[in-house]
Amino acid sequence: MKRIVIFASGSGTNAENIIKFFNQTKTAKVTQVLCNNEHAKVFDRCKKLKTNCLYFKKSDLLQENTILNLLKDKADYIILAGFLWKIPQNIIDAFPHKIINIHPALLPKYGGKGMYGMHVHKAVKENKETETGITIHYVNANYDEGDIIFQVKTSLVDTDTPEIIAQKIHILEQNHFPQVIENVISAKNA
Repeated sequence: MKRIVIFASGSGTNAENIIKFFNQTKTAKVTQVLCNNEHAKVFDRCKKLKTNCLYFKKSDLLQENTILNLLKDKADYIILAGFLWKIPQNIIDAFPHKIINIHPALLPKYGGKGMYGMHVHKAVKENKETETGITIHYVNANYDEGDIIFQVKTSLVDTDTPEIIAQKIHILEQNHFPQVIENVISAKNA
């Protein structure tokens, strides 16, 4: 059974969904959640699911090898579920094509630094897009530029607000992210 470590920064709905999904499979198990926001709701979600959630500082990720050493001990795959910091090169090198991110738009559109959450949905609305979606991709050295694993679209109408767009994206994330992760793990271990 493969081990998954999830990085999260916020409410943790995707982390919760992934943990629940893999609690029902034999493919992998979430062994740890790491969070860079000590006030994030993901801690409450993890506590309810009896999954260890650890707070860490930027220095743990960037200057010291604290996080890298923890990952080497606990992870076969790393999943970014609403994690807002860039992953450093030493971790990318240690886990090639084993770090997966979800982005709330159809990359390469609306990607890059600062393009997350409502920032993306507002930009989609301002540009009068007729569709948007999610992109699940591998992480490389640049924000949102890793190889695309999976995309799925949803239609938009003129009356959709950024909040409605966010709801549509959330449904896509909940419906697809855990299954795509499982498909990647299964394919790599076939």
